Amino acid sequence: MNKRKIINDPVYGFITIRNELIFDIINHPYFQRLRRIKQMGLAELVYPGAHHTRFHHALGAMHLMSITLDNLRTKGVEITDEEYEGALVAILLHDVGHGPFSHALEFSILKDVHHEHLSRMIISRLNQEFDGALSLALEIFNGNYAKPFLHQLVSSQLDIDRLDYLKRDSFFSGVSEGTIGADRIIKMLAVKDGQLVVEEKGIYSIENFLSARRLMYWQVYLHKAGVSAEKMLISIINRAKKLTKKGKADLFMTEGLRFFFEKEIGIEQFAEDPKTLETFLELDDYDLWGAIKIWAKSDDKILSALCSMLLNRELFRIKFSSDPITKEEKESVQQKIADTYGLQSKDTKYFFSTGQVTNNAYLTNDKKIMILSKNGEVRDVVEAADLPNIKAMSKIVRKYYRCWPKDINL
Repeated sequence: MNKRKIINDPVYGFITIRNELIFDIINHPYFQRLRRIKQMGLAELVYPGAHHTRFHHALGAMHLMSITLDNLRTKGVEITDEEYEGALVAILLHDVGHGPFSHALEFSILKDVHHEHLSRMIISRLNQEFDGALSLALEIFNGNYAKPFLHQLVSSQLDIDRLDYLKRDSFFSGVSEGTIGADRIIKMLAVKDGQLVVEEKGIYSIENFLSARRLMYWQVYLHKAGVSAEKMLISIINRAKKLTKKGKADLFMTEGLRFFFEKEIGIEQFAEDPKTLETFLELDDYDLWGAIKIWAKSDDKILSALCSMLLNRELFRIKFSSDPITKEEKESVQQKIADTYGLQSKDTKYFFSTGQVTNNAYLTNDKKIMILSKNGEVRDVVEAADLPNIKAMSKIVRKYYRCWPKDINL
């Protein structure tokens, strides 16, 4: 069987599957599952074109990684064929641990389990299945490999993951403000003392990249309607989990979903019981959408109302402010919800959410973006830039929100 294939991607054109190992990983059920998980969660309720999946994103990231490694080789950076393949596999599988609706439900179905932890476990599982062929990819993914720049290409503040998702999400959502010059940035990347750096002449491309990221967060990822839809979905999950734990066995759901609804599953259970990871890998967006369609006709009026609202895009009203809600305001809203829907005060939480969102385009205390000057000096982009814009983007912007049904006037 010919395993050197070409895939037509709407963002980049033709993507080449370079060898048999990558072909077999892509064809594996763990990876094919990503076709059934939307890249942008519920953003399609705001931007109808945002229907692309984690599968698309992973392939696109692999494609950009190959271009990046080729470019670094032309600059004299030593990258063996084994390292090349390991980096491709690491970026291909960097999001394989995502669950249904990606980030929206990361801490609702599971208890404090980041998708990166699950990706690491899944790569380890695949490594066993492929007789150790993913060992180098796992080292690169974990940041344990002798050449740090390979890990930085997979996970940093200027990684291949971000280059693809910004370009791809901008393309599918139609939000042109998120457009970045990924090709230009890749050409400006270099390696100094084993670390990933950006040549000084690429600093304006980095400014554009950080600016696009900040704009995409406010305009797309943290769009008010999108946040509202996510909070409604989380309320649906919380209500269904509560009913399930109460022993409501007739509540429709797949067996995989029931497994995670009946008890709180944390990272310990994944480590102790191999069945937990296998069951998680059965889940995708369809488990929840199928259940939500059935739950819309549930006898439980709270679950039924929430599901019907989400299905019909009757989203909660949401208001952002610079200050958190006061205790008095919160109690007043909860009372109005209780009166309007005939609920006990303890159940108003399903129709009222408060919290905060933050937008941090660049973190100065994290894996920094380093600029290589012509004299060989390496500095953090904030220090190297003569642009006030980059310095401003290193500040975290915080907004507080409150979310409630539209038929309740506040």
